[in-house]
Amino acid sequence: MPAPVRLRTDFSAGELRRLAATTRHANQSRRLLSLAAVLDGVSRADAARIGGMDRQTLRDWAHRFNALGPDGLKDDWSRGPQARLAPEQLAELSALVEAGPDRARDGVVRWRRVDLQRVIAERFGVVYHERTVGKLLDRLGFSRISARPRHPAQDAWVVSEFKKTFARPLKAHLADLPRGKPVEIWFQDETRIGQKNGTVHQWARRGTRPRQPADQRYESAYLFGAICPARGTGAALAMPHAETSAMQLHLEEISRTVARGAHAVLLLDRAGWHTTANLDVPKNLTLVFLPSRAPELNPVENVWQYLRQNWLSNRVFNTYESIIDAACEAWNKLLAQPNTITSIGLREWAHIGHK
Repeated sequence: MPAPVRLRTDFSAGELRRLAATTRHANQSRRLLSLAAVLDGVSRADAARIGGMDRQTLRDWAHRFNALGPDGLKDDWSRGPQARLAPEQLAELSALVEAGPDRARDGVVRWRRVDLQRVIAERFGVVYHERTVGKLLDRLGFSRISARPRHPAQDAWVVSEFKKTFARPLKAHLADLPRGKPVEIWFQDETRIGQKNGTVHQWARRGTRPRQPADQRYESAYLFGAICPARGTGAALAMPHAETSAMQLHLEEISRTVARGAHAVLLLDRAGWHTTANLDVPKNLTLVFLPSRAPELNPVENVWQYLRQNWLSNRVFNTYESIIDAACEAWNKLLAQPNTITSIGLREWAHIGHK
């Protein structure tokens, strides 16, 4: 066995105990008590147990004590390797990722880790492994998410101003209503549901790829849907075609669902069967049209996504009737979850003063 490490003699056991009683570092205190016991002649095994360690660990701390004194018994946590990119370089990288690549210059339409690995090496002279680039992006607050579709002709200013100033046109639309009449905010849209159905992500074991049925037939129907987020309710019809007559029936269904004595403001897009003068709009409804090419203003778009992800995708519909049944079943399940409707549909810009 190696010979016991002899402790330096410029500190007595009593001095070490006094230091242990006054230090604010708990780990330093227990190490001082162990070494004080050694100076008192206690066996190294018993002295190690006093500090909650084994004999080899006590031997290591004895060497630290001999070299640095009591301060050497404090924890010396390593800060780890220094960052290879300076803060200003990280800020530049963050701005670069957020702006996206230039197709002509960078040769890609989206950043991949391997692309950013090359850019970092060229700009900053730092070579990272591709996995490290992914970790760096995570620390900078980036994650891989799907982009929200945007119509190439959309005017972002118009969309922004519509939300900011919505209260003014709403007031003008409702100027003829009796004072104090309750007002509900509704959103309306329609979607096609058919045999050429989609698939959605699902949990599966790593390294496998689950298979789901994908029908190639074309039979379909349209689900006309409208929601009132503040009440957590809605109204829908499954129809064979998206046309004026179907829209007329849907307006009448919405009218019947509006709370008794209330007036509904129905926000919807500018589809031809929405804007036609051939519609007979019920008296308890006022239509307000959303800006063109701005589907993100309509939360019913998110309702369709919710229905597909939970009840309509990964399925085969053998007949038109089965499509209708599936659409109605999915909508009724949604109506049974009023909190979900509110969560999906509530928009602050539209519901100020109407919650």
